[in-house]
Amino acid sequence: MGSEVKPGRGGLRTWAQRHLNAGFVVGFFLVLFTYFVVSRQFAISAPNAVTTNAPRRVADKQVIRAPGDTEGEEKKRGQEWQPKAEERLLPHQDTSGAVPAEESPKRDDADGKPFAAETGKVVCSTHGPYSDTCDLDGDVRVNGTGRSVTLVPASGQLSERREWKIQPYPRRHMLGMEDVTVTQLGSPLDAAAAAPAACTVTHDAPAVLFALGGLTGNFWHDFSDVLVPLFIASRRFDGEVVFLVSNVQPWWLGKYEAVVRRLSRYDAVDLDRDTEVRCFRRLTVGLSLHKELSIKPEWAPGSRRLTMADFTAFLREAYALPRAAPALNLAQQPGTRKPRLLIIHRGHYRRFVNVQEVARAAEAAGFEAVVKDPRGDAPVAELARAVNAFDVLLGVHGAGLTNAVFLPAGAVVIQVVPYGNLERMARTDFGEPVADMGLKYLEYSVAKEESTLLEMLGPDHPVIKDPESVHRSGWDKVAEFYLGKQDVRINVTRFAPTLQQAMQHLRRQ
Repeated sequence: MGSEVKPGRGGLRTWAQRHLNAGFVVGFFLVLFTYFVVSRQFAISAPNAVTTNAPRRVADKQVIRAPGDTEGEEKKRGQEWQPKAEERLLPHQDTSGAVPAEESPKRDDADGKPFAAETGKVVCSTHGPYSDTCDLDGDVRVNGTGRSVTLVPASGQLSERREWKIQPYPRRHMLGMEDVTVTQLGSPLDAAAAAPAACTVTHDAPAVLFALGGLTGNFWHDFSDVLVPLFIASRRFDGEVVFLVSNVQPWWLGKYEAVVRRLSRYDAVDLDRDTEVRCFRRLTVGLSLHKELSIKPEWAPGSRRLTMADFTAFLREAYALPRAAPALNLAQQPGTRKPRLLIIHRGHYRRFVNVQEVARAAEAAGFEAVVKDPRGDAPVAELARAVNAFDVLLGVHGAGLTNAVFLPAGAVVIQVVPYGNLERMARTDFGEPVADMGLKYLEYSVAKEESTLLEMLGPDHPVIKDPESVHRSGWDKVAEFYLGKQDVRINVTRFAPTLQQAMQHLRRQ
């Protein structure tokens, strides 16, 4: 029997400061380990084309909130090199080495729509190739330190005992993530034999159980892997939902506090250290990643079909952003300012070598151009307000383009795709999501003459001469050369029509 815990803003600040440094070091090496292991798993077997050197009821009071903090630049770099989902996924399998529990009867139909098998009051499903989730309704008991979720049958209810292993991170088979065991007990007699612990805390609000860690710390993965799926899972509850967080990252909860607080009015529970047995009437285990940095409305739970435009509108509310629409016809109105174009200038690989020349070309096209290298440790609220003041976002493929989520609806995003046949990945990561946000997406593919790889390696190197052979060699070579060693020198004459397209779009708004 614990004491009642009030919702509020106290909690983990001291704890986080004490553990942040150690956690960062461990996380950094985990990311490196993940990269090397995964890249080898997904290399295609082909000749290498590249040669290189008694229950107590409380009013849903939670117990944890993290302070703000920042991730290190090296951690961002390592995680941004992770292969994207389509290269990283494996068929669903148990890799723990233990005797496997019964697999949930779930699959994706040939048309790609989610298939869910109902088993009493437990529905376990998969949405596309990424995530496993279970929804439970009834007498649900959560043992955090035991990593178990149990549905106890009501009196007289008979059902089949079933068990599932769910990794609560939105991407399956993520290294370093522990499964949660979800059990549906078969009958009251089964419940008595299994002897689930009695509730020590009973909640009125539903709960969402999910994991942090994994690829979080990279700005793009923060949104694609966690914030968007968390919005999908919890927005329908209008703040009346409890977050149970496995593998808690206090700095992450602090960094995105404005979003987390908007989704839940309670402090998050550090599930791995929680000694209570928490009881709910409704619980979701795991987050569903529909597609990269976006939402499939037909898969969203509840009666409202959420969209990615709903998510960006939600962010504008959470960060109190002033602009919901871009500048309209300002280029044609005397005495008004020009449409503003923000150039994301990366501080490391995939930089604009001639960024000032690109800025002058934008000015010549009628924009007010501003060059910025957003700091990784900048408060998100500060970054969101700065980006919201622009009408166009321009950058080379990378996490910085995630800032598109803060643009006003109807704005423009120009993605510069590095040399190396990366267009498919670029459209998956940003092209489709940007369009789903209600923004105009434009794409500029770098020619080999605009890539610094040409002068670095020469025209006869396979990286220049035959990009497809590099892709056949495996993701590690693609990441090493096209993402890790390449900068771009834009031919502003060739780029001018793309700038004109952006201006024409704004004038039509």
